Amino acid sequence: MPHIKISLLEGKTEEQKQLLSQEFVRIAKEILNYGDDAFSVAIQDFTKEEWKEEVYPNVIMKEADLLYKKPGYEM
Repeated sequence: MPHIKISLLEGKTEEQKQLLSQEFVRIAKEILNYGDDAFSVAIQDFTKEEWKEEVYPNVIMKEADLLYKKPGYEM
């Protein structure tokens, strides 16, 4: 049962988040061959300061060995 967790900088609309969630699930269903009911999606917003102080060092870089797509920036 895939759970997709998305971390974003604050400022995206609920409409953008809904569309992003739908598109992640649509593509994942095609690739993984699971039904719609198998998926859950969470989206969490962060300020730029929170991203710099919390997300980048404690999530992204701490789990760098798990990244399939690495960021093209450094903080």
